[in-house]
Amino acid sequence: MSDLDSATLEALRHVSTATLTTQLFKRGLRNTFMQGVASLAPYSGANLVGPAFTLRNIPSREDIDVLDLFANPEYAQRKCVETIPAGHVLVQDCRGERGSASFGSILTQRLQVRGVAGMVSDGPVRDSTTIAALGIPVFCAGASAPPNLIRHHAVDINVPIGCGGVAVFPGDVIVGDADGVVVVPREMAAEIAQAAAEQEQLEEFLTGRIRTGAALPGTYPPNDATKAAYEVWKKNRGAHKPR
Repeated sequence: MSDLDSATLEALRHVSTATLTTQLFKRGLRNTFMQGVASLAPYSGANLVGPAFTLRNIPSREDIDVLDLFANPEYAQRKCVETIPAGHVLVQDCRGERGSASFGSILTQRLQVRGVAGMVSDGPVRDSTTIAALGIPVFCAGASAPPNLIRHHAVDINVPIGCGGVAVFPGDVIVGDADGVVVVPREMAAEIAQAAAEQEQLEEFLTGRIRTGAALPGTYPPNDATKAAYEVWKKNRGAHKPR
C-alpha cells in the first residue's frame, strides 16, 4: 500500500460505499458495487480498506479436486494465503456459486495472523460463526457447509477477476462497509477519496437543513444560495475545531 498515502486511506475508512459509488458514477463508472456480497458479521466502525489481491476459482473436477490437494503448498488457494501481503484484501472469484464454501475458519485465521486487512468472496464461507467472531472483516455470500473442492478449483493468483459482478484488477482499492463492497480503480483512489469526504461534509450540512424543515427544492441538490451558506458553515466549523 506504499503508494496509497495516509490521507487517502484515512478518508476511505470513513466515507460510505454509497458516497463512493456516487463519485464513481459522476466519473462514468457505473458497475463498481458488488452484488450478493455482504458483511458476515454486523458491521460498524471504520471501513475495510486495502488493495485487492485476487484468487480465481474455476469449477472443480472430481479426478483432481480431492482432499490431498490441500497438502500441496503450490495449490493456488494455499499459496495465496501464504503470499498475500499484509494490509491487502483477498478477493475471490467464485462465479457466484453458493453450493459450497469458498473459505473456512482456519484459513481466515491464518489471514488475520498474517496481517491481511480482510477477505471478500462472491461465494459463501463455512464455519461462519467462528469466522464472524475472529474480528477480521469478511464479506461474502452467506454460509455454506460443504468444502470448497466440491464446487471450486483455485487456479490463478493476482490476476483480473470478477467478483459480485464487478471487474477487480490486482491493486484496485477495496472498500467495505455495512452496505457492502465497492471497487475503486487504484489510479482514481486519491481523487475519489477527497471528493467523497467533501460530499459527506456537504451532505451533513444539507441534512441539518432538511431536519429543521427545509424543502428539497434548492436544498438537495443545493442551489447557489445553499452552496454559499454551506461555505460559511464550513468556514465557521473549521474555525471552531481544536488545533
